[in-house]
Amino acid sequence: MMIVKNTNDIIQNLRNGAVIVYPTETCYGLGGDATNPEVVEKIYKIKQRREEKPFLVVVSDIAMAMEYLEWNDKIDEIASKYWPGAVTIVGKLKIDDLKFKNDKNNLKSEIYNLKLANGVVAPDGTIAMRVTAHPIASELARGLGRPLISTSANISGQDPAYSVGGVVKMFTNQEFQPDILIDAGVLSQNLPTTIVSVVDNEIKIIRQGAVEVN
Repeated sequence: MMIVKNTNDIIQNLRNGAVIVYPTETCYGLGGDATNPEVVEKIYKIKQRREEKPFLVVVSDIAMAMEYLEWNDKIDEIASKYWPGAVTIVGKLKIDDLKFKNDKNNLKSEIYNLKLANGVVAPDGTIAMRVTAHPIASELARGLGRPLISTSANISGQDPAYSVGGVVKMFTNQEFQPDILIDAGVLSQNLPTTIVSVVDNEIKIIRQGAVEVN
């Protein structure tokens, strides 16, 4: 795992399939190109996480979010009020611009193959996304030009990491490790993001976190 202090050349590494550790609003995050199935598979192995549990993603702005989320009035209301920030919206993957086979049994795989990788889209066709408020995470998503996987940089079941030392300790001697760690110093130990489901214009709080949504 290479440790760097800036984001120079990180974008090209992401495009080439690198898995990185980077600072977020809440803790150090583990991420990569959300459209690359090999990257998603590697992150599952690094985290030692069950593959049926999808990863959330971050984007740089609302315009990028609208490329992937099936937008509705309630999403627009929440996004306008809380983004960028520590609120994750769960919504339907936008599919109206995709071409599908008539066989409904192939619908899910068609979405995965053309839009985002397996492990990012849930079995019900939803994705979890937020516009990040962290300048480095935002810069990475903007430079990549597509959603960036964002999951805490830890092995499943262990505490999140808030320092470079904590990340290194977490993954030392593990078979699968991140490729690059961006050293942003010690991060504040903030609460996790609030997760809000907004499907069919119905709002449900899935997890109450750093921001109170009302």
